Amino acid sequence: MGAVSSLSKVLCSTREVAFLNLMAAARGAGMDRDAAKAAAKASPVSSGFKNQRFSLFVCRAAAAFTNLDADDFRHPLDRQNTLLLRAIPGLNDIGKALLGTVSEQIMLLENIGTSVLVSENQLPELHHLMVEAARILNIEAPDLYIRQSPVPNAYTLAVSGKKPFVVIHTSLVELLSRKELQAVLAHELGHLKCDHGVWLTFANILTLGAYTLPGVGGLIADRLEEQLFRWLRAAELTCDRAALLVAQDPKVVVSVLMKLAGGCPSLSDQLNVDAFLEQARSYEKASSSPVGWYIRNAQTRQLSHPLPVLRAREIDEWSRSQEYRSLLQRAIQIGAEELLLWHLKKACGYQPGKNAACVWLDLEWFHRSG
Repeated sequence: MGAVSSLSKVLCSTREVAFLNLMAAARGAGMDRDAAKAAAKASPVSSGFKNQRFSLFVCRAAAAFTNLDADDFRHPLDRQNTLLLRAIPGLNDIGKALLGTVSEQIMLLENIGTSVLVSENQLPELHHLMVEAARILNIEAPDLYIRQSPVPNAYTLAVSGKKPFVVIHTSLVELLSRKELQAVLAHELGHLKCDHGVWLTFANILTLGAYTLPGVGGLIADRLEEQLFRWLRAAELTCDRAALLVAQDPKVVVSVLMKLAGGCPSLSDQLNVDAFLEQARSYEKASSSPVGWYIRNAQTRQLSHPLPVLRAREIDEWSRSQEYRSLLQRAIQIGAEELLLWHLKKACGYQPGKNAACVWLDLEWFHRSG
C-alpha cells in the first residue's frame, strides 16, 4: 500500500489536443519549437474542431514535491534553535567526539544484529511505504529496520560514511494503520531532508539511554543537554510537517500523535481525532496563564519531543496555512502536468521535450495568441 491515492481530474479540449498534435508533427519535420507553435496555430485544423472540453480521470498516488527544499517546510522554531545550537562553542567537536568511530560502529552493529532489514524481499509492504514516502519528499530512501519492542517508537541514525537508517518498533506497526505508519516514516525522512545530522544522532543517543555511559552524563548534563533537547523538540515540529506533506491529510498525522499519547490496538477504532484536537485547544487555553505557562515549560523542559497535544495543534494549524496549501498546490499542478503529458503521448504522440511543464506553456501561448 502506498501513499494516499486520489482521483485526479485533468481538463482538456479537442482544439488543445489538435494544436499539440500539429505542433508535434511540425517538430518532427525539423522545425524549432517557436516555429512549430506558429505553424500549428495557423493551421485551419486547430480552429476547425468544435471546441469540446473533456475530462481525464486517473487514480494516482499522492502528489510528489519536485525540487522540495527543507526550508520550504522548516518550522520557525527549528530555524531559531538551530542558530542557537550553532552558537554553543565546541558543540560539533563534542558531538563528533562522542560519536567517534567506536560509538558509531556499536550503534550500527547493534541495529543490524538485533533487527530485521526491510527490503523488496523482506516485508515488501513496509519497504514500499518507505520508498513511496521518499519519492514524495524528493529524497533518497534510507535503510529501514524493524525491531522487536513493546515501546512504540521510531528513530533515525545518521552514521558518518554510512547510509543513514531508520528503525521502527514492532509495537508501532501494530498500533498504527498503514497510512499512519507511512506518516511516521515520512517524519523520520524529514530529519534526513533537513540534514539534522550529527545533532539528531547525538540526541537519539541521549534519548536511548547512552548518556549513562561513564563520563558522558556529566559532560552534557547542564546547558548543552537542555539546549539540545530544545532544538530536538523544534526539529520534531518540522518533521511533523514532513509527515503531513506525505500523508496530505492532517487527520492522519494527528491520529498518530493521539495513538502515541494514549492508544492501543484494541481501542484504536474508538479514538476520535476531532475530540483530541479539542483537547489540544483546551490545553492551549489552560496553559496561557502565567502559572499555566510555568507548568507547561516544566513539563516539556527535559522532553525530547513536544507534548502530543501541542504537536497536534501545530500540525492542524499548519494544514490550514497558505504556506502548506501553496506547497500542496504546486505538487498537484506538477502531477497534473505529468498526467496530461502521459495522456497526450498516448493519444497523439506529443513529445515537445523532457519537461512536462512545457505542455502548459505551449497551451498558454495558444490561448493568449488567439
